[in-house]
Amino acid sequence: MFKRINSMDEQTVTITIEDRKIKVPAGDSVGAAMLAAGFEYTRTTAVSGAHRAPFCMMGACFDCLVEIDGIPNQQACQTLVREGMVVNLQQGAIGIDS
Repeated sequence: MFKRINSMDEQTVTITIEDRKIKVPAGDSVGAAMLAAGFEYTRTTAVSGAHRAPFCMMGACFDCLVEIDGIPNQQACQTLVREGMVVNLQQGAIGIDS
């Protein structure tokens, strides 16, 4: 669905998303990298398990929450990729008191 409009001639970093190593431009957000790599969602909801994906790409909606380097509830759209970063989809609500 998503396609890069420029080539990856710029500096790249390698990140791991769901055990898959991916080379991405150094200036990408995690959310943009995930969309460009074909990931259809970044998290599931706590109640129904419905899929959610980056929506606003500006930090307002929180639909892009992921686990980054073992830390849950990170906004993928607001976090820049860095070499060696490990990203996992977030399943349900993590660390939220009922």
